[in-house]
Amino acid sequence: MTIQAFLKVEKMSVGYGATTVLDDLDLGIGKGEFVALLGSSGCGKTTLLRTIAGFAKPNAGSIRVAGRDVTHMAPDKRGMALVFQSYALWPHMTVAQNIGYGLKLQKRSREEIDARIKEMQDLLGLSGLGSRKPGQLSGGQRQRVALGRALAIDPEILLLDEPLSNLDARIRLTVRHEIRSLQKRLGITAIHVTHDREEAMVMADRIVIMNAGRIEQQGSPEAVYNMPASPFVAAFMGAENILSMQARVSGEQIELHEGAFNASTVTARNGRDLRSGPVELRFRAEAARLTSNSATAAVEPGALELRGQVTSVSYPGGHWRHAVRLGVDEILVDSDNPFGQGEIVKISVPATALFIFNASSEGTAH
Repeated sequence: MTIQAFLKVEKMSVGYGATTVLDDLDLGIGKGEFVALLGSSGCGKTTLLRTIAGFAKPNAGSIRVAGRDVTHMAPDKRGMALVFQSYALWPHMTVAQNIGYGLKLQKRSREEIDARIKEMQDLLGLSGLGSRKPGQLSGGQRQRVALGRALAIDPEILLLDEPLSNLDARIRLTVRHEIRSLQKRLGITAIHVTHDREEAMVMADRIVIMNAGRIEQQGSPEAVYNMPASPFVAAFMGAENILSMQARVSGEQIELHEGAFNASTVTARNGRDLRSGPVELRFRAEAARLTSNSATAAVEPGALELRGQVTSVSYPGGHWRHAVRLGVDEILVDSDNPFGQGEIVKISVPATALFIFNASSEGTAH
């Protein structure tokens, strides 16, 4: 955790009854940084966000903002705004009144409030809806009102609990870029909880991947995508193809032993913390290359070469997706061109796209 962190979470433990949700967790976030807490349901990301906001109480640890201890402060004293996944709008107020509610509490002028409300409505696609009540809006519209209410007060720290989950796909793509643009322009420190990998990748400066109440890995979107530190992270970042092999580690080289569906391959160690023995290989469907069995192209140095049989072909859009059987295993491989069901094919996985871990524990990939 960097000592220059604007927001510091130190030795944080949170539990409900006998259940520990977060245990001895440290996290530092720089001023103006956009951090995504990424993970599946139950990993602790929302509990962490709510603890930072003041809506959940820690059993141990501290939260500091610009050196100020806010651990036991009321939520409205922390300089933060939280966008709830469940909207939390005032049902008797109009859209405009909900968006301007925090500004009214701050005793802003009527002119300033009206201008800010209009800005938020234009930004979030709510123009013309200012006089409606939440009950007259769609779920996506209500979530945008909640987002507008949080942004309107220009908080130092913006906390987002899956705020885009109720928007349709087209609006979600637009709004996430608008949120990111506004966050950068205003210099707001933002923490965004999501289970959507692409959302985290396009919005965040740094991604914090959580698993079972702890931080599994954190880093730039490029780092966690290209250098997953564990099989869990690799799978969560899309490398869902998995194969088991035997490997011999010698100096800076890894030899993947020949198997029923692959030739022996020697690839660079590249700093991986690996030992000889059984290994787990992971790679993404789009990273592998598919060719016919008769193709004679030269093997790329360090690439894993496989041979299997196509069992099904589908077209999800933009490419053809092939299920390829390798004995008892089945992998998915994308290609610009379709191959026939039952066809014997070659699969090449470049060294840079191949994530290798010790099978008995979560080792470190490149």
